[in-house]
Amino acid sequence: MTQITDSTPDQPSIPDLPSMPDWEKRFRAPRVSLPDWAEDAPDRSLFVSNATGTYELYAWDRSTGEQRQATDRPNGTTDGVLSPDGASIWWFSDSDGDEFGIWMRQPFGGGDDEPAAPGLGPSYPAGLAIGRDDTAVVGRSTDEDGTTIHVVRAGAEPAEIYRHRESAGVGDLSHDGTLIAIEHTEHGDAMHSALRVVRIGGTSHAEGCGGATTVAELDDTKGGTEELGLEVLGFAPVDGDTRLLIGHQRRGRWEPMIWDVASGTETDLAIDLPGDVNAEWYPDGSGLLVAHSFEARGELFRYDLAARELVRIETPTGSVSGATARPDGQVEYLWSSAALPPQVRSTAGGVVLDPPGMKAPESVPVEDAWVEGPGGRIHALVQKPAGATGPLPTVFEIHGGPTWHDSDAFAAGPAAWIDHGYAVVRVNYRGSTGYGREWTDALKHRVGLIELEDIAAVREWAVTSGLADPAKLVLAGGSWGGYLTLLGLGTQPEAWTLGLAAVPVADYVTAYHDEMEALKAMDRTLLGGTPEEVPERFEASSPLTYVDAVKAPVYISAGVNDPRCPIRQVENYVDRLAARGAVHEVYRYDAGHGSLVVEERIKQVRLEIAFATGHLGQAAVLG
Repeated sequence: MTQITDSTPDQPSIPDLPSMPDWEKRFRAPRVSLPDWAEDAPDRSLFVSNATGTYELYAWDRSTGEQRQATDRPNGTTDGVLSPDGASIWWFSDSDGDEFGIWMRQPFGGGDDEPAAPGLGPSYPAGLAIGRDDTAVVGRSTDEDGTTIHVVRAGAEPAEIYRHRESAGVGDLSHDGTLIAIEHTEHGDAMHSALRVVRIGGTSHAEGCGGATTVAELDDTKGGTEELGLEVLGFAPVDGDTRLLIGHQRRGRWEPMIWDVASGTETDLAIDLPGDVNAEWYPDGSGLLVAHSFEARGELFRYDLAARELVRIETPTGSVSGATARPDGQVEYLWSSAALPPQVRSTAGGVVLDPPGMKAPESVPVEDAWVEGPGGRIHALVQKPAGATGPLPTVFEIHGGPTWHDSDAFAAGPAAWIDHGYAVVRVNYRGSTGYGREWTDALKHRVGLIELEDIAAVREWAVTSGLADPAKLVLAGGSWGGYLTLLGLGTQPEAWTLGLAAVPVADYVTAYHDEMEALKAMDRTLLGGTPEEVPERFEASSPLTYVDAVKAPVYISAGVNDPRCPIRQVENYVDRLAARGAVHEVYRYDAGHGSLVVEERIKQVRLEIAFATGHLGQAAVLG
């Protein structure tokens, strides 16, 4: 049986609120991101909201309370930044979600949009930093040129200061606008960046930097021989201060240190926390706002630089998905848990930004499961309907990335399955972040197969513990999770009853040749070369290799403009399913790597649940 659907039929009408199920309300309820604010005009903020049914950028003048929708495009907009003086909004304009486009600019108070960097053609974005004199540093990535970085000044042609075939990006611009920090992977390891700081406006030409002078270099990979990465966290917010806050992995996890790029001095902060540690400067430069991620939860601290003291900032148990320190010393943060919807809160008390309208219904708390696996203990997050006892039909919802992790955070997708009587298990397999560098970096060469070993171990635990019904096991995920879904259906055909793959890698070789350049670099790092150099590894890790072994019904959804998991390689996989009459359904929609339109997201979840219900007979609907 083959069913083909697409996004051309009319969208279903929105039901009345009293008859709308809770799972749908969670998607429709207005949400807001953590507001960004202009460094020199902190009353001017920018945030993302789905208030209109599509995720768009909003300008917020805190002094007057006025909020204004800044962008309005059919497929939504989420990438935007304020100039330091708050006078303008820069936003990235692509075509229908393909991530290939240019930066636009509009006045904060409203007005016409104009190209922000005239003279620079469309590209994939590779970082952006805006200076106080309206100078901007724009990173670009294209298949033809690799990465280029340009200095853009009003009334002048953009000046190229960096070019390399490997992936790189703009890290930050110093407070006085003279220094640029660049993250690069010239050594060929796309998972572990090195750092270069250049001074713009100099007269000498350093290698690879046509209009900039190299000030400092830091490379923990030692030319690509060690798997130790660095990242830019930001220059000190003081004119003339050459201290750069960076992240490093020297002790087996991400943690911050301060690197004075003028003197070369490295200041080890020795923050004694067990998980990954991120940080940003307080606006006066006196301390650091520290975000600690450990075992799927997050917490905040203030690190006083003079006293070298770490002080906890009280937040509820759950996940802090973003935080910023305001000029008055208060901290605003975006918090949620698996049970409670996200809120933008402040240490001053209360909710900072509360979108009007319908509130998202709560879901159920998450439970932790630790399972022994072939590479060590695996952390899984488990949710099930309140009061339900096993064995239950169970969805293994596999996260993307792969360098990402599931957390105790609110998610409308898993909550929808729970409302329909399913248990949901999310697995932080090897390759996931938040469990140390070795866990993340374990994903090499046997790509996909390593993660599936961990997922199989958790599946076995779920069945033997009595949680999961072995006859009703759904493997599901999006992006890298969609890739693992298709690979798992082919390599573990007896283990899974059903598969749901969204925007997946399906044919690894074709995906490599069609995807954006930065992802080619990542694939070369993960697999040790190109498809021509290591064909056996690409073959072993490609779902297409095992497509004829798939027994379970499989549902695939894909964006026709997706630059990350391009549509051609999905079609190759679907053609092979169709050729042997395998049970499958395909849904193609007019967007990129996922959709920013709420109605489209709801439609996709509805189709997935209908597909699962039709094949598993699960009829319990709780809300």
